[in-house]
Amino acid sequence: MQLFDVYPLYDITPVKGKGAYVFDKEGNKYLDLYGGHAVISIGHSHPAYVNSVTNQVAQLGFYSNSIKNPLQQELANKLEKVSGIKDYNLFLCNSGAEANENALKVASFYTGKDRVIYFDNAFHGRTSGVVAVTDNDNIKAPFNQNHKATKLALEDTETLEEELKKGDVAAVIFEVIQGVGGLDEASSAFYKKIAELCKQYQSAIIADEVQSGYGRTGDFFAYQKHGIRPDIISIAKGMGNGFPIGGVLIDKAIEAKTGMLGTTFGGNHLACAAGISVLEIIEKDNLVENAGKLFKYVEEKASEISQIKKVKGRGLMIGLEFDFPIAQLRKDLLYKHQIFTGAAAANKNLLRILPPLNLQKQHFDTFFKALKIALD
Repeated sequence: MQLFDVYPLYDITPVKGKGAYVFDKEGNKYLDLYGGHAVISIGHSHPAYVNSVTNQVAQLGFYSNSIKNPLQQELANKLEKVSGIKDYNLFLCNSGAEANENALKVASFYTGKDRVIYFDNAFHGRTSGVVAVTDNDNIKAPFNQNHKATKLALEDTETLEEELKKGDVAAVIFEVIQGVGGLDEASSAFYKKIAELCKQYQSAIIADEVQSGYGRTGDFFAYQKHGIRPDIISIAKGMGNGFPIGGVLIDKAIEAKTGMLGTTFGGNHLACAAGISVLEIIEKDNLVENAGKLFKYVEEKASEISQIKKVKGRGLMIGLEFDFPIAQLRKDLLYKHQIFTGAAAANKNLLRILPPLNLQKQHFDTFFKALKIALD
């Protein structure tokens, strides 16, 4: 049987990871500045994380949500403490797409409405509802195009109010900092206006923190910089350091009802053990603060390279924008310098940097030295 061929693949086979590095089957060492799409939050094979997952799977890896699992409450308590947010409830699932699907469903239940507003260059996932609010027609099947979804431009508050006035909008969903869309971030004034208008017209605010959450931006959640309070927050990528886990944070004003949401694998024992360990390490090693400090260092190093026209993002969610397509540059960094980086579908000139949050300055020194050689 062949695999369903949907991924363009680099001819590299990683077999081991440690800290900020991965090693291929030939023993070559690669600096990982991409973290598998921002998933590796605490570094590869962190000893405390390995111990937590190993100990849990030796006891009980899985049972269904028809029984009590105290690890779920432990994870929720720890998330509240480390993130600093209050008065939310947590629903656990398996991925970012699933988190956003459930976020949209909760918003629709809560408001009794059925249309969703999203924004240019948004990416919220590939499953049925969230791909409908993703700005990429190439990944939408005819089946996905029947959802009631309206795309707007960032910062266009006038049109936003016109749409909300129609009275059928269940939610406005946004990435505070866009990922695949190219690291664009709207102004605080715009996000505050979304909050004001959604309250006025009784629509829910969904902050998609799947990529930008869990300390990646130098705040635990990217929205915290803007002084707003989302009704619903979706989380996933950095949550399990590679173990599949996602979640939806739901304002306590939104009432839960039996059977309203459900999942077979979400919140299983092994996932919770992974999630708790990630939060403990983020807290103990001050990884949120580390991400914030390193961004300033990256800006300093980038200013020495004339080909870099703009540094986008915050923390360790970084975009380096050039005035040429970076596809070949990425390949040179990977194959000639053994450094993993990322790209942005909506901006072919943007090199994306999404490394583990425990990265150090010397790792960026290695990167910028290689970047200068590659550019020459």
